[in-house]
Amino acid sequence: MVRYDESMGTKRDLETLKELEQRRRLAGELLRRGVRPAEVARWVAASRQSVMRWGRLLEQDGLRGLRRAGRIGRPSILTDRQLEQLAKLLKAGSQAAGYTTEMWKLQRIGALIRREFGVRLAVSSVWRTLQRMGWSVQRPTSRDRQQHPPGVMRWKQTQWPSRNKTLRGKDY
Repeated sequence: MVRYDESMGTKRDLETLKELEQRRRLAGELLRRGVRPAEVARWVAASRQSVMRWGRLLEQDGLRGLRRAGRIGRPSILTDRQLEQLAKLLKAGSQAAGYTTEMWKLQRIGALIRREFGVRLAVSSVWRTLQRMGWSVQRPTSRDRQQHPPGVMRWKQTQWPSRNKTLRGKDY
């Protein structure tokens, strides 16, 4: 048998939920064999109270009562289909959505979601939605579009050296 380690249950991703269900089922099997709840609790690294609760569920519903719950937390406001539509709109670019520059900002994306789907999201929720879609921050380079490379080179050779002088030999 697998002994569960103390860190189980700190993250609530799908794999962890499956592991927690396995832990409850193991505890249920041990309880069915007549192992005392305190011993089961030590074996599966759970509190005695949890094992007692699992025992009551086992008596009421059998092993089915120890299954993991469905989805945890609040359900998503946008459906999977809406997320696909949002991805298409974002890939088309912000100018296609009516903005003057080709840069998406969270506020703009929130306004797009509100306009297209009638759902108002906070900026933090827009960010979580993008993360759920697998998107990440893309920062533009900070280079001026109107930069004139020969002029910049000339300025670096003529003006910059006089501005870059250091105060050497001074006691400060």
